[in-house]
Amino acid sequence: MSGDFSDPLTAAKRLADVYGHVLDAPVVYTQGVALSGRLRLHELTGEGDPSADIERIVAPRLAEGDAMFGEPGTGAGGTANFAGVCWADELHEATGDDKYRDLLVRTADRFESPSDETPIAPPLDTDIRVEDFFFAGTVLGRAFASTGDERYLDVLVTFLLAADTQQPDGLWWHCKASPFYWGRGNAFAAMGFGETLTYLPMDHPDRDRLLESHVRHLQALRQHQDESGMWRQVVDRPDSYLEHSATSMIGYTIARGLRLGWLDSEWRDVVDAAWSGIAARIGPDCELEHVCVGTGPQPDLESYLERPYSDGQDDRGGSMALWFAVEMARLGQA
Repeated sequence: MSGDFSDPLTAAKRLADVYGHVLDAPVVYTQGVALSGRLRLHELTGEGDPSADIERIVAPRLAEGDAMFGEPGTGAGGTANFAGVCWADELHEATGDDKYRDLLVRTADRFESPSDETPIAPPLDTDIRVEDFFFAGTVLGRAFASTGDERYLDVLVTFLLAADTQQPDGLWWHCKASPFYWGRGNAFAAMGFGETLTYLPMDHPDRDRLLESHVRHLQALRQHQDESGMWRQVVDRPDSYLEHSATSMIGYTIARGLRLGWLDSEWRDVVDAAWSGIAARIGPDCELEHVCVGTGPQPDLESYLERPYSDGQDDRGGSMALWFAVEMARLGQA
């Protein structure tokens, strides 16, 4: 890789030129995050308002109504589509058009309320797929922030507190059926807690408990950070490849925690190293090095170790790199 992206703001601008310019049907988080990233970059710099272009991009999906999500899914297969509207609150703020907030609320309403008998209610997966931590967190947290309706927090917090696959060493299994430390899986877990803590009121009775679990997880991840700043396809296996999307996602979460104050300054070296690793693996045309392909639960550890990766432009990795770059630029200006 020969791109010079050591400055996060420079990287964010270049990444935003390449990613966040399409929203295919059915919608999915890999493209939705990049649309959000373009809006965040404008909010940070005041340059090149993308909101009209993004309205054009998303208009065909809004015209489809609920069909934009494809066939109803259960677990992370469905919630990945719901997280594809993670830009909706930001586009509402940018334009003042209530239809985008209404879209977010309708999407959040697809998450059923928990009960004592079913603390993990559909469409969340009772197998505790860590992808759901992020997919639920990014939709339900925003819905609460946009409406003040605590029902959305109740669904989210009840789910995270019921998740029981964090291991004694602090890391998370991909799910109960796949008790392996997949890199992007642990990144999804970190981001899910980070998104939740972003929107959870400081006086919420469960905040301390969630924060303790989150910090314990990050401390475990810190022990497995490569000297390059990267994390690996399988977190605790030094023989597995350095993986781009997981590093962006974990780095983003740490940068967010530093900026919003739930992580202290000892984490700055960790996130700076992560950014250096990411920046060194972005090419001049925003090609990315080693982004693991889409990965459902795998039957054995070897399947994770041998999971293919892409080298080149990649929505999954590019969207998260854009969020990470913008968050690092925000942190630098804090």
